[in-house]
Amino acid sequence: MRILTATLALALAFIATPALADPAPVILISIDGFRADYLNRGISPALSALAADGVRAERMLPSFPSVTFPNHTTLVTGLYPDHNGIVNNNFVDKAMPGAFSMASKDEQWWGESTPIWVTAERAGVHTGVEFWPGVAVVHQGVRPGLYHDFDHKISPDARVDTVLGWLDLPADQRPSLALLYFEAVDSAGHGFGPDSPELNTAITTIDTAVARLVAGLKARGIAANLIIVADHGMAPVGPHNLVMLDDVIDVPAVKVVFDGPVVGIDIPDTRRAKEMRRALLRHQPHMHCWPKAKVPANLHYGSNPRVPDLVCEVETGWLVLTREGFARGQASHPGVEKGAHGYDNHDPLMGALFIANGPAFQAGRVLPPFPNVDVYPLMTKLLGITPLPNDGHLADVAASLKP
Repeated sequence: MRILTATLALALAFIATPALADPAPVILISIDGFRADYLNRGISPALSALAADGVRAERMLPSFPSVTFPNHTTLVTGLYPDHNGIVNNNFVDKAMPGAFSMASKDEQWWGESTPIWVTAERAGVHTGVEFWPGVAVVHQGVRPGLYHDFDHKISPDARVDTVLGWLDLPADQRPSLALLYFEAVDSAGHGFGPDSPELNTAITTIDTAVARLVAGLKARGIAANLIIVADHGMAPVGPHNLVMLDDVIDVPAVKVVFDGPVVGIDIPDTRRAKEMRRALLRHQPHMHCWPKAKVPANLHYGSNPRVPDLVCEVETGWLVLTREGFARGQASHPGVEKGAHGYDNHDPLMGALFIANGPAFQAGRVLPPFPNVDVYPLMTKLLGITPLPNDGHLADVAASLKP
């Protein structure tokens, strides 16, 4: 297949009590770049209280490459990027003109998988999506009943208020599945590093927004099943941890599809390009390259035609860039970024947050690490809808649910 406070404590207690009239809505929240161990910093009381009163994972394993668009697609389809078709934040498809970027809204790029909001709408379940990657795309003629495309100018609190407003709608319009996205933690991690004061400020800002959501649910008498996730973690990048690919190979002889914390290269059918292929497959400092067919099986990557001919995993904390790509980055954001992700998804620094709290979930449960493909079957179980074929296993997270 191509495939806190006393107020917060009262609010949490209310969420843990099932509503009597309607099934509990499911609210999936993504805090982009929230590494699992950020929860241990003691600066996110709302999230910590939800975790203590519900379920958390030691860490959730992102899919490879551990970057935003592939993993947000995985979370809502249960398919690894190799199967959902979004194989990186930027990529090409040799059967299509142009290239995919994070601004791409043409269904041709997104058509290899079906997000949960489409399946839910077809099953008669109302949905609302606030800023999830891919939400503005018409998937097989279907969009969420309620949605807004990403707008970084909209504050976290305003995003929460939008979702709460949707829950105020009449029953025949009110979403039973809502998705909500925050990017501030990821942005601070890139710009200032995962151990910076700016990162901690971003954590507290988003935690305050989560507390606002919890309090708003309490005020409305809504017992919701909250699932709070991240798409990946974040690693510090040293100021000198930079390899110029031009110093390793003759870059013009090949096509560098993507670079940075993971490198993808297409090899034209020329003698010079084949020489560069052999050079890359030899041992290289700070990265290891494979032909796409030989990418290690535990990365679940390499079968999709959109994956470039060679895939290079970069050592955590390093960046491999072309001089042209580095110059483009300098023009918009001078200096090497201080945090990055996209590395081996089994590295704890890439580990993602997972918290679940609500009437369906156990209290005080800690799950061992599990892959993020499992979130999709968990949501379909809570919603009572039939999942499409996927790579997830409900059994991995079944211990989070009440009997």
